Amino acid sequence: MRPFSPAVLTAALLVLPALVWAQATPTPNRVDGYGAPATTVPRPANPNNRGETEVNILTSYYEQDGNHSAVEGGQGTQHLTDLTPTILLNVPLDSVTRLAANFGVDYYASASTDRIDQVLSSPSSSDTRYHLDLGLSRQLADKRTIVGVGGGFSSEYDYLSFNVSGSWARASADGNRELSVAGQVFFDKVTVIRPIELRNTPELPGGPTRQSYNLNIVYSQVLSQRLQAAVSTELVAQRGLLSTPFQRVYFRETGGAFGTAKAEVLPRQRYKFPVGLRLTYYATDLVQVRGYYRFYHDNFGISAHTFELETPVKVTPFFVLYPFYRYHSQTAADYFAPYLQHSITDTYFTSDYDLAAFAAHKAGLGLRYSPVYGIGRFKTPFKGRVAQFKALDIRYAYYRQTTGLSANLISADLSFILP
Repeated sequence: MRPFSPAVLTAALLVLPALVWAQATPTPNRVDGYGAPATTVPRPANPNNRGETEVNILTSYYEQDGNHSAVEGGQGTQHLTDLTPTILLNVPLDSVTRLAANFGVDYYASASTDRIDQVLSSPSSSDTRYHLDLGLSRQLADKRTIVGVGGGFSSEYDYLSFNVSGSWARASADGNRELSVAGQVFFDKVTVIRPIELRNTPELPGGPTRQSYNLNIVYSQVLSQRLQAAVSTELVAQRGLLSTPFQRVYFRETGGAFGTAKAEVLPRQRYKFPVGLRLTYYATDLVQVRGYYRFYHDNFGISAHTFELETPVKVTPFFVLYPFYRYHSQTAADYFAPYLQHSITDTYFTSDYDLAAFAAHKAGLGLRYSPVYGIGRFKTPFKGRVAQFKALDIRYAYYRQTTGLSANLISADLSFILP
């Protein structure tokens, strides 16, 4: 089995931050403690694509349950469902320039946010997030450098976010080494919604905005005909509102009676320092072994280790099974304490279990079916052009934390080509 071409490696490595983020538990309205927010840097051109428009239709269904709701001060249900249909487009404008688009919706229903008003059926019990990201990438005359720019937005009932991005990647003359750099800036504005009993208390200083600055650097190396490696870092700096105003905290001095809570308060600056190592080993023509390790640290006091292993097995020339496993462990943030464990003298406080110490396991199985000539063909409304249903990818994963949170995730990816 031949190693991937440098440009294909570029495309895969530039979206690594998004893949890492996708592993985390969905936490609406929050940038969680696991790493960088999802990035939307443009995809470089694929040299194996000869002027065809690529269309991917993705959908996933996520369901979780637990008993440490941050809305209720670290206790109460964490039940949440999340449905996320998305369409990805990759359109060639000419032989070296491509336009990429990512748009979709994210519909979630959350039993925990349904308790903001301490009554059922509050407006926050469910919501739909809309997002659109556009990117433009171009291969330069040296055939070894790809540059890109992009931007997008995301909107839901209490949250509006805009982002701009840029990327650069360059392969060595022999194609065995590559360096890629991608940056992205998010500008977020939050509609502050506080628990019902706290809505007449003074607002916290600083305003409802947040900025996030992400820098992703990846160096990849073909070590041998069978072994490839990549080292990456995803540096993140955030400023602004990093707490979630509708999450309660109860204190040991005042107890847990309704009306004694305060809204979560966290520092307004956060810096994240992760570094990762990815190895891909082609054991045989039928079996690959993909390993990943990441160390993470931030100024909130969280240190984390993440291990991933995936072993794609080619059952037939067109059918691949890939079992996968992920282990994550982290220490607690300096500002975290469970229900009734904070003191009213604390400057910062949260009972959000995303910032607690825990270990988590994620295991699952995926299958991909991709015949050489595609699964099928059909006419489209676009001047009668014939599209090819190229491949089908289905995954199931089970996730569990030592805090008691458990989740199931089912996802599918349908790939099409429009000549």
